[in-house]
Amino acid sequence: MATTPTGPTDVADPTGSPASPDSVPPVHDSGLLDVGDGHRVFWSVAGNPDGKPALIVHGGPGSGSSPTARRVFDPAVYRIVQLDQRGCGRSTPHASTPPAQGPPADLAANTTAHLVADMERLREHLGIDRWLMYGGSWGSTLILAYAEAHPERVSEIVIAAVTTTRRSEIGWLYEGVGRFFPEAHERFRAGVDDAEDVLGAYAARMNDPDPAVRERAAADWCAWEDAVLSGEGQGTPYADRPDAARLAMVRICAHYFSQGAFLEEGALIRDAHRLAGIPGVLIHGRFDMGSPLTTAWELAKAWPGAELHVVEGAGHLGDGETRQLVRAALDRFAQAGPTG
Repeated sequence: MATTPTGPTDVADPTGSPASPDSVPPVHDSGLLDVGDGHRVFWSVAGNPDGKPALIVHGGPGSGSSPTARRVFDPAVYRIVQLDQRGCGRSTPHASTPPAQGPPADLAANTTAHLVADMERLREHLGIDRWLMYGGSWGSTLILAYAEAHPERVSEIVIAAVTTTRRSEIGWLYEGVGRFFPEAHERFRAGVDDAEDVLGAYAARMNDPDPAVRERAAADWCAWEDAVLSGEGQGTPYADRPDAARLAMVRICAHYFSQGAFLEEGALIRDAHRLAGIPGVLIHGRFDMGSPLTTAWELAKAWPGAELHVVEGAGHLGDGETRQLVRAALDRFAQAGPTG
């Protein structure tokens, strides 16, 4: 494990925010891939069709892909692949299902194992042998789950904002960190009448056939998420999402987090030895309130050869230094050439 503390710079989204001066590489290929269980996942490809394959794994779960995430890649070098995970973005059926069409789409076939299988099916569909994987937050959990299942298919990994979605991490985000935001946390719990199983109660409300119940639960959930990010000076990114995207994200988040992300507790760090031989760069803000640095530290120690860069002053969304470190890692790995 190599650890490099870095200093604060201008605030920016580590996955490429609108504040970034870089242009967004245009998509030149896209489609809907049938992955079974009634699901079709949307995928797109940008950059050099013959370049080094790289998959951007979005967060949430349920956030959907963002075009601005492509900004950290050199489009002359990389073949940039994006995928909307089941139930969100432009994948179908959408987890928000308009009220006029009845209850929301079923989430029974939406688990971490399903998402890992979908990524592998997309790799095969695109004829890629090995790809670099990049993402953060929930995206890092999914990257690790995929890479530990298919290490021979991963050339390198770059993660900004490390999570493994252990129940202990979930407990911190929805309970422990409340000690810093007691007013907001009290409102969050009140949204489900102080239920003993808060996340399970939110999951139940997001599956209620009454659209008003789902709307209220989504608003309360997003208010809490934005409170946790409030010290990062980037507004209210959860509440500001379009209605359908917000409903889908909250419903999928509550589904996953109330079930421990359908993962054995601690398995991703326990099995990090499977990543030996895969170069990895982990970038994490010292003051990430939602995902404390401890997880990144533990992962870096368990992953042979991983580099951990601690960004002083940054939080979960990162800052300009975060983005510089991401771009530097991607530029370095680009020198290894195409592997697809």
